[in-house]
Amino acid sequence: MIDKKYQWDLSFIYKDEASFDADLERIKAIAKELPSYEGHLSDEEKLASYLRLEKEAELILNRLYSYAGGIADLDRRKVESGAREAKVESALQELIRASSFADPEYLKLGKEKIESFLKTHPEFQEFDFSFRKLFDQASHVLSGDKEALLANFGPLSSVGGDLYSNLSVSDYKAGKCTLSDGREVSVNVSNWTTLMRTLEKAEDRQLVFETLYRYFDDRKNSYAVIYKAGLDAQLASMRSRGYSSILESHLDGNKIPTSVYLSLVKAAHEGSAPLKEYYEVRRKALGLTKHRSYDRFLALAKTDKKLDYEEARALFYKSIERFDSDFQSKARQATEYGKVDVYPGEGKRSGAYSSGGGGILPHILLNFQGTLEDAFTLAHEAGHSTHTLFSMEAQPIMKQNYTIFVAEIASTFNEHNLLDYLLKSGTLSKEDKIALLQKELDEIAATFYRQTLFAEYELEASRLEEKGEPINYEVLSSIMVKLYKDYYGIDITEEVYKPLVWCYIPHLYYTPFYVYQYATSFATSLELYRRVNEGVEGAFERYKGLLKSGGSDYPIEQVKAAGVDLTSEEPFLAVVRRMDYLVGELKKLLGQE
Repeated sequence: MIDKKYQWDLSFIYKDEASFDADLERIKAIAKELPSYEGHLSDEEKLASYLRLEKEAELILNRLYSYAGGIADLDRRKVESGAREAKVESALQELIRASSFADPEYLKLGKEKIESFLKTHPEFQEFDFSFRKLFDQASHVLSGDKEALLANFGPLSSVGGDLYSNLSVSDYKAGKCTLSDGREVSVNVSNWTTLMRTLEKAEDRQLVFETLYRYFDDRKNSYAVIYKAGLDAQLASMRSRGYSSILESHLDGNKIPTSVYLSLVKAAHEGSAPLKEYYEVRRKALGLTKHRSYDRFLALAKTDKKLDYEEARALFYKSIERFDSDFQSKARQATEYGKVDVYPGEGKRSGAYSSGGGGILPHILLNFQGTLEDAFTLAHEAGHSTHTLFSMEAQPIMKQNYTIFVAEIASTFNEHNLLDYLLKSGTLSKEDKIALLQKELDEIAATFYRQTLFAEYELEASRLEEKGEPINYEVLSSIMVKLYKDYYGIDITEEVYKPLVWCYIPHLYYTPFYVYQYATSFATSLELYRRVNEGVEGAFERYKGLLKSGGSDYPIEQVKAAGVDLTSEEPFLAVVRRMDYLVGELKKLLGQE
């Protein structure tokens, strides 16, 4: 029985189901009220009243989504949890339809009139950046009737993600296999990587991998249709709003130049030599004839280091003691009991995340299993939560929710710091150093190179969609085969089912064109951490300034204010150079010079 202190206590969001239902009814009431304002936003009193309703709806929706999603993620098998989420989604779509007239009316009023209104009504100053974004995107906002029409089709845009969730989570059935020692093991998306780290025989690793991926192979046509449905929705939106590409339609809302995305892809793709070398170093060190993609979980150094959750939490706290008390206090608040759901469970969503913001205190979901990697996951998610707490403290409600583009900076900053703390602890053996060096190399491989590979996959698939080319499982798999060869130097056609890796990555379905931001955030956090670690004057305060800025500006500008210019290719090339240096250090320790 898991101690309750290691489980979520979401009563800080809703004390009971009745409170949730009351908020759900209030959102429905707001949706019914909003259309009465249509054609009247030129009246300052009406505009003020409308914005109050908009802010109220923002607060309520944040509560509803946090609670419904959190409860559902604890056990995705429960039908009632899915029904609760569906109610919230339905209410949101109704709200979107009911408010579809507003943006065209704001644009008709004009930028000067809106700015004048904000100056004479300070209570609505927190809407200034929202209006700025709207006027910056004016050319892609349609007339009121057309916006209403698009809003009617809004629910269809998320069908792909919903179908993926049902197929990959709700209806998922773990596979079973019998290992060479006679053990029968259950293999699922949560435990297979842990199994891979413990299996010494290549045939066992292959068996576990194929057991996991056979599920996707049996459903590959369905996954392809689901992915194509998502692309169709993105293409429809792109064309309706007058964008030149699907890529632009995803980046324009936050004024991310497409050149940033393309520079990242170019730097990682052309700078993949250190990644290939790392895999060759691994192959030699592990005595493998060939290094398969799933062999990436094998440790280069033997370590039996295990730690329980309390030890992992204490380690994280120790690693941040060199930072100021405000930072430490927020990190501890982010990981207090009741705010972290720690251990795996039947039906529980795999992976980890931090949720919160917009008036909702952050809370973390983990699947802690006692490895050092889990300690880094805790530090990572605590970074998100700390970011949220700084944003909530410094920004009003309408500016608290920061973009995905900056979200991974605080999380990976914490990981850099924890790794550095361990490396400098003075208590490490040669084996420990190899293990931690591998940890950092694997982080770059997974967060910078692998995520950029998936970003390039999305780019290639979207271009095929724009050209009207056929898209099926063979086409999608062929893209992956080429990219794995280019990035890793691995022919994944030699691995049964591996070309279907696009079925396995949920972000490709839930949040298209999301994953590239892991790589941009990693490049940013690496540079910010370097400056903080080297004691550059004002570096830590500028970093905290980024966390405090929440969602008050465009992310490129927020990052630039902290000291990193992502419109330049240099931050990405710096990661490539870092990878090359670390591979050299690893070769020295392994005697491969």
